[in-house]
Amino acid sequence: MEKEAGCEAAAVRLDDPWYDEPLPGWGELDGTGNGVPAGPPGPALPQQGHSAADIYLEVQRSEAFREVRRRYRHFVVPAAGAFLLWYVGYVVAATTAHELMARPVIGAVNVAMVAGLGQFFTTFLLTWAYARHARLRRDRAALDLRWDTQEMTRGIGR
Repeated sequence: MEKEAGCEAAAVRLDDPWYDEPLPGWGELDGTGNGVPAGPPGPALPQQGHSAADIYLEVQRSEAFREVRRRYRHFVVPAAGAFLLWYVGYVVAATTAHELMARPVIGAVNVAMVAGLGQFFTTFLLTWAYARHARLRRDRAALDLRWDTQEMTRGIGR
């Protein structure tokens, strides 16, 4: 278990830009009762003239951001379209094809019940597929963008 945790720890960045300094009473003491700085010193301040809006626009125009958005759209648009088509098909069939939906499948279970349960199943399947796609294809790149953005905006007056 410790070896696995050690492997994962190697991939985690330790210079967290969200962690500027500890809250009072939360830092370590240096032996004299004084607090020790919580983390490594931050990067130099951005060049004069760069505002947070400029930095966010620069990130939005970057190729990495466009790639994350492209990967998102390439999954979400077809998946949402297919699910919407499946849902509308179910509703239309339930309201217009009474004989088809009332046809027994097994005992008292009919086509409408199977299709209705299929709606639940496909919802969970789509949720799993979305989470897997995000984890494998977008999360790392989006996290890197977040790190870069926070590094660039650190020190800008808010």
